[in-house]
Amino acid sequence: MPSPSGFSYEARADGTIVITHRRRKAATLRGDRAARFAEEVESGDAQEVMARWTGSYKFGNERTARNHPRNQGRRA
Repeated sequence: MPSPSGFSYEARADGTIVITHRRRKAATLRGDRAARFAEEVESGDAQEVMARWTGSYKFGNERTARNHPRNQGRRA
């Protein structure tokens, strides 16, 4: 799966953080959530962190992949 891209964020003066994906608002964080996000985005890959925080890391193929024969494991 390709790594996430197209995310950006803006930290506002009132402590609010607005995350956008391809120039469209994806999430608004306030208070403790904004502070936790700011810490996490500084310490990791910013694109992956923003994708996870907005929920944009699932693309609908999880069920298909789970049911694929190679992912079934060995059954006795």
